[in-house]
Amino acid sequence: MANPDSVVFGIHAVAAVVRDHPERVRRVLVESKKNDPRLSALCEKAKQQGLTVTKAKRGELARRSEGGTHQGVLAVCDEVELADEADLRSLLDKTDDPLVLAIDGVEDPRNLGACLRSADAAGVAAVVLPRSRRPSVTGAVQKAAGGSASTLFLAEVPNLVRALANMRRMGIHVTGTCQDAPDLYANAHLEGPSAIVVGGEHKGLRRLTRETCDQLVRIPMFGSVASLNVSVAAGLLLYEARRQRGWPTSSSQGRAGSLEVPSPINSP
Repeated sequence: MANPDSVVFGIHAVAAVVRDHPERVRRVLVESKKNDPRLSALCEKAKQQGLTVTKAKRGELARRSEGGTHQGVLAVCDEVELADEADLRSLLDKTDDPLVLAIDGVEDPRNLGACLRSADAAGVAAVVLPRSRRPSVTGAVQKAAGGSASTLFLAEVPNLVRALANMRRMGIHVTGTCQDAPDLYANAHLEGPSAIVVGGEHKGLRRLTRETCDQLVRIPMFGSVASLNVSVAAGLLLYEARRQRGWPTSSSQGRAGSLEVPSPINSP
């Protein structure tokens, strides 16, 4: 159901939804006293899409973004529509060698958004989210995702273990991350149809999720911390999958990226 007060904030996130899903945007609010050429370009693009752009005070943007880093712009949107399990199955049936990211129990919106950003960068076919034990795809999630929440195929399933079991029956190899696993992540089998499962900030993968995986792997730790942030772990596994599958050989596949200093994200 559409949410009339769902918000997307931050320059990259708003630009992505304006570009890719203008039909979701009800109006764009821009800080009245902020002079930023990026905001001017974004407002011009929004107007070209036929969207309403209005000036707003910084306090209103701060209130609507609940204290998030809005960078002077906010879009009031309909909520992100998530695909269901039947949609997911249909997509996977039509995709050659799909790469899927499944997220089990991530509760921090910024961590979820950062996982979506890693998934988008790695070019996954789908991200699978459980219906419970996760944040909604709010403005904070979309801000941390850098706009990728508007472009990814996001599927919500009522039972993640059942969804993973169904993927296995479809011939998709399911790999979970676990700090006490015997195998290193570089030994994961990720060349063919694959699903990578990462766990929550505090408890990691649930027991039934672990038991459903074909393989459990760990990321070695050499410092004093016990584990990596879940989005970093997801990024490592996803790019290991890309390495095993071979890097793009032409300019039409993949694109050059850049390292960007993200907003602070809580470590597990």
